[in-house]
Amino acid sequence: MERTMSATIERADRPVRPVWDPRGWDRFVRVLGWASLVANIGIVVTGGAVRLTGSGLGCPTWPRCTEERFTPHGEFQIHSAIEFGNRLLTFVLAAIAIATVVAAWRTGRRELRRLSIVLFLGIPAQAVIGGITVLTGLNPWLVSLHLLVSMVMVGLSVLFLRRVDLPVATSSWSLRGPLPALAWCVLGATAVVLYVGTVVTGAGPHAGDATTPRNGLDPAGLSQLHADVVFLLVGLTVGLWLAGLAVHGRHGQRSDVARAAGLLLVVELAQGLVGFVQYFTDLPEILVGIHMLGAGVVAAGATWAVLAVLLPRTSAVAGSAERERVETAR
Repeated sequence: MERTMSATIERADRPVRPVWDPRGWDRFVRVLGWASLVANIGIVVTGGAVRLTGSGLGCPTWPRCTEERFTPHGEFQIHSAIEFGNRLLTFVLAAIAIATVVAAWRTGRRELRRLSIVLFLGIPAQAVIGGITVLTGLNPWLVSLHLLVSMVMVGLSVLFLRRVDLPVATSSWSLRGPLPALAWCVLGATAVVLYVGTVVTGAGPHAGDATTPRNGLDPAGLSQLHADVVFLLVGLTVGLWLAGLAVHGRHGQRSDVARAAGLLLVVELAQGLVGFVQYFTDLPEILVGIHMLGAGVVAAGATWAVLAVLLPRTSAVAGSAERERVETAR
């Protein structure tokens, strides 16, 4: 009896090993999600800097910078340094993506694991597209594809962040009604605006290299088309904002819709202003760079507004309550 009591007391005196809680990783995953979003928008800006400085063929081959070396050397000077620096940023994105996969795996949440893997796989895919773009002498259609894939990566980063706020794999993708339909229209119009914008870029100056041909389309006509679809997008966003305000009284989560749509509207108006100014001032490099930054922010904002409708925060509240109920039952 004394031995038993002594052993019991000894075990009680031992420090209790903390039980690993997957929820503790959610904060870390959220930080990495924001890092992924910022990095994917950032590389759009640095890629634009490569093009705007005429450094697109500063490293004229791929995956090497020259036929003999992976790194640039003296004869290529500043343009090779800019292009090579942009290539190096791919490794920063890869490091963030790997950390995100590891953290998402530790949460035990399948939806985060899947999204983190897709975000990671997008990096080598973009590297290959970029390499082919260089090998084809900066073909404007491939440059357009390269930018659009970056916008998809931005949208996926936003989806990842939204999923972090949903503690269970809930989904309202099948939600029907006028508000979800309007949200999808906003996302579709955003995609058209971004695509037409890349085509306008392919028809105008700032090709990335003095010897690079353009796509041969009429820049003035394309610019008018681009402005028209921008007006459509702004109108749809206003509609989504007003719809979010109108149903706020009945559904508390709709305030998130109004807030997301309102922020998107502000970004669109600012982006439109930059676009008009750059067009009427003969496309100065600094304004074109700001416009590219704005494109990434518009892609992120549109995705967030749509997810505010299709994945409302009430799903997160319900998921948290369900998880607490299960843990209490244990």
